Amino acid sequence: MRPFGGARVVLGVSGGIAAYKSGWVARLLAAAGAEVDVVMTRAATEFIAPLTFEALTGRAVHTDLFSPGRALDHIHLAREADALVVAPATADFLARAAHGRADDLLASCLLATTAPVILFPAMNDAMWAHPQTQRNATHLRDLGYTVVDPDVGALAAGEGSGPGRMPEPETIVAHVGRVLDDASFRGRTVVVTAGPTREPVDPVRFLSNRSSGKMGAAIASAAWRRGAQVVLIAGPLEVPDPVGASLVRVETTAEMAEAVRQALPGAHALIMAAAPADFRAAEPAASKIKKAEGPASIALAATTDILACTVRHRPPGLVAVGFALETDHLLESARTKLADKRLDLIVANSAREPDAGFGADTNRVTILAPDGSADAVPVMSKTSLADVILDRVETLLRAR
Repeated sequence: MRPFGGARVVLGVSGGIAAYKSGWVARLLAAAGAEVDVVMTRAATEFIAPLTFEALTGRAVHTDLFSPGRALDHIHLAREADALVVAPATADFLARAAHGRADDLLASCLLATTAPVILFPAMNDAMWAHPQTQRNATHLRDLGYTVVDPDVGALAAGEGSGPGRMPEPETIVAHVGRVLDDASFRGRTVVVTAGPTREPVDPVRFLSNRSSGKMGAAIASAAWRRGAQVVLIAGPLEVPDPVGASLVRVETTAEMAEAVRQALPGAHALIMAAAPADFRAAEPAASKIKKAEGPASIALAATTDILACTVRHRPPGLVAVGFALETDHLLESARTKLADKRLDLIVANSAREPDAGFGADTNRVTILAPDGSADAVPVMSKTSLADVILDRVETLLRAR
């Protein structure tokens, strides 16, 4: 993941049951290339052992403001941090942070740092809803800290479900990535499409394709991490919803076309990574077609050509990117689509490559532009390819 290489992240862990998730947060940050310094409150050590974090990060864990020989730890950690993250941030920690307390190592680091601070509250829903906690959260935001609202979900000890649950580790890491990135897309709106569409044959059957939505979801995640406001228009996805994107769910190609049309005003980039179905049943059946009574054939009709329909709705200066997946004559077909759909870039990949295309975690593409260039990109993860594509989009936007 691009923004973490060499970054110093201070991961603060306060004393709540959600601390069990913090170990995986540390692991994901370290795996992404960050140097992770874990700072635990005394209460946190009651829930999870410091040795766990040392094993996951390969670095010493800091627990005490008054450890012999480490009297200035709070200054060194705060000064060297590129981001300071507290997960979980309990109600007690939010209260101490809001009042500028420096009564333990983690609170002292918070006062001493000039790095971005991200707090992930986690507590019982009644504690989160308490007016004092809400005032503390508002005050911390006024101080410039990012306070991410807790998720709604199952709480500890059979307390049912409500707002107060710490976000999942992958979500936390995504927020850290957005803080650490260079925010090159800040102020930009990026519209991305992802996944397949489904065209009904009858109420229980449909025409579709093998698209998983991985490429579009990766682009949406990367664009949000780089500071963009992201609108993701998606058919059925086989991957988790990307963090931060405004998600518009669609089923058919016509629905996707209409959602794209509505999202275009004010957009700076349109990246059509979806694989909408090209054909639909000309007359879908109103009831389930019985096997014994089924027709020998089903008449098909072409679906809406989404990219062609966007041409007259594209705002001035929009960068439009399409994808072309082919089994034969890949580059020839991609060049034709590039010209016909008036695109700024087209990303061509073969359906015959085992490490590319539908369902794969990797992709091997060629990026073509109207000037005749064709840049072959070696096989790489779709998350890495997302940044390659966005680098090209960023260059085009800067020139407009």
